[in-house]
Amino acid sequence: MTAQPFSHPIRLSELRRAGGAEFDIRPEAEARAAIAEALGLTALRKLRLSGQITPQGRDDWHLEAELGATIVQPCVVTLAPVTTRIDEPVHRRWLKEMPELTGDEVEMLDEEIEPLAAVIDLGTVLVEALALSVPDWPRAADAPEDEFAAETSETTEQPTDRPFAGLGALRDKLTGSEPTDDKPESAHPQSPGKDHPDKG
Repeated sequence: MTAQPFSHPIRLSELRRAGGAEFDIRPEAEARAAIAEALGLTALRKLRLSGQITPQGRDDWHLEAELGATIVQPCVVTLAPVTTRIDEPVHRRWLKEMPELTGDEVEMLDEEIEPLAAVIDLGTVLVEALALSVPDWPRAADAPEDEFAAETSETTEQPTDRPFAGLGALRDKLTGSEPTDDKPESAHPQSPGKDHPDKG
């Protein structure tokens, strides 16, 4: 089984007593390298997920955060390095009772909500959010026009069209496992940070 490139588990029972918590996660160089390799990036220079996770009602939880990253990818035409700055909002919900969704509701909502578990891995949330934000067709400013690349990019559905499409498959790919409803029963909690320095 392929190891998760980055993990930052928190136990909800401890957060419940505190009424939620703020967090500021900045993976070190080794972890960033592992994430870059998992996502097929040339380099991952900066990475940060900061925000808060709060209880909703008696059992549900809501995460609201900001993802900041500086990534390097090869140009689709010349293979020259292309640097992209990413700043995106991140929202997740963990529900004790999952709603029954049909049609278009499934496509837009089922990937941002998950069944409630005893432990939530904010590292997984970070990697998934970054994967959804990575440009599919990085292109250097001075790259010559390439008819095949332009044609393909025009006919291929972009992440902005369906922001959560394929996230379930991505989770399975990152963990190297088949889809499952099993959730980890235990993990060592980590103390979420309370300070909010400038974005990474």
